[in-house]
Amino acid sequence: MALWLCRTGRHGEHEAKFLDDDRIYLTWGGLDRDLSNITDMKALYNLLGEVYPKFTHAHRVQNSGQIWSFVRRMAPGDWVAVPSKRKTIHIGEITGAYSFTTAGPNPYYHYRDVKWLQRDIPRTNFDQDILNSLGACTTVCQVKRNDSEARIRAMQGNNWKSAGVKPKAIAVDEEDETTDETATANLDLEQIGRDQIARLIYSKYASHGMEDLVEAILIAQGFTTHHSEKGSDGGVDILAAPGTLGFGQPRICVQVKSQDTPLERAVLDQLVGTMQNVGAEQGLLVCWGGFKPTVKRELPRQFFKVRLWDQNDLIDEFLANYDKLDEDLRAELPLKRIWTVAEAEEADAETGAD
Repeated sequence: MALWLCRTGRHGEHEAKFLDDDRIYLTWGGLDRDLSNITDMKALYNLLGEVYPKFTHAHRVQNSGQIWSFVRRMAPGDWVAVPSKRKTIHIGEITGAYSFTTAGPNPYYHYRDVKWLQRDIPRTNFDQDILNSLGACTTVCQVKRNDSEARIRAMQGNNWKSAGVKPKAIAVDEEDETTDETATANLDLEQIGRDQIARLIYSKYASHGMEDLVEAILIAQGFTTHHSEKGSDGGVDILAAPGTLGFGQPRICVQVKSQDTPLERAVLDQLVGTMQNVGAEQGLLVCWGGFKPTVKRELPRQFFKVRLWDQNDLIDEFLANYDKLDEDLRAELPLKRIWTVAEAEEADAETGAD
């Protein structure tokens, strides 16, 4: 058995299709050729030259390796990790052989059926070295480093949290070098850094501490706040408003949940009711573990009243206001801003190829 990484497009634009269809797809736009009869990498390399004549030699080699893995190396029973644009990870088991359909539509010509074992697992549930392995920038690759497959399989029996299994050294075959995540030049350093920040925040501010972090961000944004005493908040953790002494508008009622699982609809309903009780025009609901679909479906009706922050939003706000945060808080969460060269976009945007 093997563990694979399969991305849902450069910007996660195909994620809903993967989940709704219970499939993983090759998202190379315009690749409307049946690949089941391709017998070797050289033939696939030549085919890519026909379909994408602007591809460089290096790009054709890299893409050949990824496509070959999807068509020939993946197998039923293998597991696949699919990073979500919501900064979570979906884990599935491959149940079908490579399939091709001329119906598409573009780019959904090539697929494998998948049984989703768990969707939206928080990234903080994974050990950092596994997240590093899942940080490869390639669209399709086998994940071998740090015994990641066995350790992720062990997570299934531990409520999809780290099971504390120690990694074993796994040899990497030379033939896999172009598609394996061990090619460090292809690591998504931005995501790896963000994962480390998320882990640090959660280790320092789990439980009621998350309220303190949210309050600090609101203060940095110019709000005056009132923080309810622990244990008897009556459905409100923080009240916030701008202006002199906090007498301006909007008046915001904030509820914070540090749980690492998606939040139920009942908490949103409670917040809306509490807003009326305290005279707040707007509400902010913060949950580290995100929100269940029942909450998200309610958003259009509450658009002018409520905003939601999940882990990703909270980190965005934290980073955007970091320089204005209290000095003591910055000492607890020390960060260094660095610059690095952005990877060139090699793919032809018009074809949609990764």
